[in-house]
Amino acid sequence: DKGWMKLILRTILLAAALGLGIWAWNSFFPDPRKVIAARLEKLAQWVSFSPGDGNLRRLANAEKMESLFAENIQVSVNVPGEGTHTFEHRDELRQAALAARSLANGVQVSFVDINVLPAPDKESATADATLNARLGTERELFVQPLKFTFKKTDDGWLITRVEPVKPLR
Repeated sequence: DKGWMKLILRTILLAAALGLGIWAWNSFFPDPRKVIAARLEKLAQWVSFSPGDGNLRRLANAEKMESLFAENIQVSVNVPGEGTHTFEHRDELRQAALAARSLANGVQVSFVDINVLPAPDKESATADATLNARLGTERELFVQPLKFTFKKTDDGWLITRVEPVKPLR
């Protein structure tokens, strides 16, 4: 019957239009939680390196890493065997990343248990994540809970603060 065919065709067209609308909405107005989690995944990727990485790749990844941070930052990181290092400008962070690449025998980094909480004004957010890092060929995994603070800018969600989270006792 032609009535059923028209109904089925209209239903298919409506479903396609709805799917296209959802895709467009998510593309133009992405969920801050997803964007920030993806930025943390990129950060882990760009901080990680292998001993065989060439100088150009190391420099490019250090610059990509730097692009995820605001100009003025408050970043404190615990480095195994080195203690806590604090950075107040993203140039310092890039220089430290390049120095680490010249000294270390590779680092593999990942962030797990990422939990993003956007502020009510949607202009800032915090993210709790656990840093897992393996230095060189060491078997032991360095694990550090971190708290990230993000600010929404014209350049996207930029990291303004990173601090270690003290374990509850």
